[in-house]
Amino acid sequence: MPNYYYEAIDEKGATLRGTMEADSPAAAEGMLAARGHIPTLVREKKGGASGFFEGGGILAGLREMTDSFTINDLIIFTKQFRSMLRAGVPILRVFQVLESQTPNRMIRGAVTQIMVDIRQGSTLYGAIEKHPRIFSPLYRSMIRAGEASGNVPDILGRLLYIIEHEAKVKADVKAALQYPIIVLISLGLAFVILLTFVIPKFVQVFKTARLELPLPTKIAIFMYDFFSNYWLLILGAILAIVLGLWNYFKTEAGRLTLDKILLRIPLLGPLFLKAALSRFASIFAMLHASGINVMTAMSIVSETIGNKAISNQLDKVSQLIREGQGISKPLQSAK
Repeated sequence: MPNYYYEAIDEKGATLRGTMEADSPAAAEGMLAARGHIPTLVREKKGGASGFFEGGGILAGLREMTDSFTINDLIIFTKQFRSMLRAGVPILRVFQVLESQTPNRMIRGAVTQIMVDIRQGSTLYGAIEKHPRIFSPLYRSMIRAGEASGNVPDILGRLLYIIEHEAKVKADVKAALQYPIIVLISLGLAFVILLTFVIPKFVQVFKTARLELPLPTKIAIFMYDFFSNYWLLILGAILAIVLGLWNYFKTEAGRLTLDKILLRIPLLGPLFLKAALSRFASIFAMLHASGINVMTAMSIVSETIGNKAISNQLDKVSQLIREGQGISKPLQSAK
């Protein structure tokens, strides 16, 4: 009888790993289900040295390191979720089907845990809230609004519109940035090649000829001399600056500074601002139409807008709205 390695979730939500004998993978899953466990992985265990790589060994560690998902994975999951709810499929059965049909390992693991939580009496929002890496504040808030109104499928439909719209906007922004990025990289490479290979061939000729050189040529020769003599110092300074900025931009103040700079970049700044305003308008309209009050909607939009500078302005708008100044004038006062 074949030997199978399995991973399963017990009634307390803990992950179990082990081996068992069964006639087939389906039989092994049935045996796990009879014990009250939810199987997440059943694989025939091979003999020999490969057993070392099974289960909690190297492969499991590599899987955990590479766990991730794309926006398309989330869109497909949400579409399947909405379709089955609209068809009247019971919630636990919905997640059983999603568990078997979701190809992405990270989302599948979350689905398994959500199913366990719901079986233990948790609300859908309470179960989804435990997975912030997958479900954004907007997603979780919409689920909470859908549960409160008893109309989760329609809420998921509105959510899908926003997710797909944002995916399209991000793709458009990336496409718009491709050309200037390629140009900047090409200019950088040309500059390095010029200083490294071209200028050295002419420096000695210019010095021997004792010609009066134009200012751009003098600058190029000076830069060549400077880089050739102090390249190690320059490299260390660049690395120090990059690491310093990297650590600074991870702080709240640094992120705010970076987002302000991004909004002031010629040509690109207005593009980022328009994308953020599009996101604001779409999300705010959807949240308001879903029955979420204005203050909560503003708070959610502030968390999901994606730019700290704009988020700070929205927080100020929220404060003015809280003071009873309506919506129009606070928005007009925002930068």
